[in-house]
Amino acid sequence: MLGSQLIIRTLHRLGVRTIFSLSGNQIMPLYDACIDSGIRIVHVRHEAAAVYMADAWAQMTGELGVAMLTAGPGLTNGLAPLYSALQAESPVLLISGDSSVAEDGKGAFQELDQVAITRAMTKLSLRPMSVAELHPALDRAVGQALAPRRGPVHLALPFDLLTAETGLQELPPAALQPIAPFATGALDRLAALLHAAQRPLVLAGPGAARWHARAACRQLEEAQDLRVIPMESPRGLKDPSLGALAAVIPDADLIVLAGKCLDFTLGFGGAAALGGQARVVVIDPDAAMLERAQRLLGERLALAVQGDAIAALSALRAAQPLAARAAWRARVDEALRYRGKPEPATSAGAALGPRVLCETVQAFLASAPDPVVVCDGGEFGQWAQAYCSAPVRIINGMSGAIGAGVCYAIAAKIARPGATVLVLMGDGTAGFHLMELDTAVREQAPFIAVIGNDLRWNAEHLIQLRSYGPQRLIGCELSPTARYDEVASALGGAGFAADDAQSLGAALARAADSGLPACINVSMAGEAAPVFNASGPSAGGH
Repeated sequence: MLGSQLIIRTLHRLGVRTIFSLSGNQIMPLYDACIDSGIRIVHVRHEAAAVYMADAWAQMTGELGVAMLTAGPGLTNGLAPLYSALQAESPVLLISGDSSVAEDGKGAFQELDQVAITRAMTKLSLRPMSVAELHPALDRAVGQALAPRRGPVHLALPFDLLTAETGLQELPPAALQPIAPFATGALDRLAALLHAAQRPLVLAGPGAARWHARAACRQLEEAQDLRVIPMESPRGLKDPSLGALAAVIPDADLIVLAGKCLDFTLGFGGAAALGGQARVVVIDPDAAMLERAQRLLGERLALAVQGDAIAALSALRAAQPLAARAAWRARVDEALRYRGKPEPATSAGAALGPRVLCETVQAFLASAPDPVVVCDGGEFGQWAQAYCSAPVRIINGMSGAIGAGVCYAIAAKIARPGATVLVLMGDGTAGFHLMELDTAVREQAPFIAVIGNDLRWNAEHLIQLRSYGPQRLIGCELSPTARYDEVASALGGAGFAADDAQSLGAALARAADSGLPACINVSMAGEAAPVFNASGPSAGGH
């Protein structure tokens, strides 16, 4: 068995059936091994797209997402989405080809210290130095990717190890990953605090937004008559999809951070964000996060528990609450639903507003079979998060990166072929990976892309307008002649244009009926992202 066969057969044993990749010299042995193992390679147009797709696959399925890139610039092209996967807590295995161990230090083709580059963006980054290290390194990397807190790992595979004989006829036994127990009494103390709280609130990390964690969250909500609120946006408590939640948080008497990092999205734990009265509990697998909580919260930290937050929440289902919480839960739910006053009808000749655009899309999603919504972009991405929802949602996440929407949509459709997958993105965002429509055509992965086209990088435009004035706008305008819908048609998909709610509704129906990857270019007014409070939406910063 060759080293390349050892890697691919092990992945197959782990349940991997799809790898996202762009071909290159140093990974050709792995490509060849995929043929015999029956692993599908989704071949993309840019390396970053492969990592974004692996991220979306992990979010959609709860499984390991695998991306495979070649060495040198192949690897470095995939770095930005690796950071996004880290922030999204997605279990992604990035495999990269590498120059041969035997040529280390000799100036080999694309020789690069890959591990040093990826270490800061992964839970673990390894480069095996011998054939005997291949399988242990892969086992260790996969174990780390799937262990709490989930996240990406990187394995750099030297070419000479992939082409060398391992001397093995069968795969070595899989390593067993130990499960770290909770500290004695920690869950009892946590249950006691939750039992006594009258107005508790559980703020969870991005992992709680995934389907495989939802059952545990729902069961805790029903048993404890409270809300578990996943947070996966860099706008934190100003995330438009959370409505006016920020307004009720100061009235909570217990806030549980269940895998939610205490960081800028929570105002670093200050009273302005979390209120000055609530006691705070932190459940986190990382000791560094517990130390940060102690440092930032001081005496307000009631309890710090090291361990998997979802497992801890699951264990709390049996604890009976001391007080009735129906009124508090109803208040929280009302805040989460709040979206301000209805927008007046658009007058004839006026540009379509982003809220009406998103409400039109939501009406389509409400009747679509098995809808999946992807939200990507700056200001328009926030409108999409506020007004578009589905049982499965992927957003551009805690990293604040934009541009992955098309990639996320393709992976979502491949993971769930029967779903109606729709991505909303701005015209600036569309420029990153629009060529991946070709990948969608080749892979027979039809989805609908709705591009809100306001002819500019609107987030930066608004910052300049606010900070420097209308006479000092620079570098934000986009071309009025760009026809994103025609790009889709030219690549073998379907393209449509719309400029009002009626034409958008018709285009959505035609796109769904086309059976092709489709792009709808929607002329839209550029407006600041909504921030919801007691008096309605107001402009918010990027």
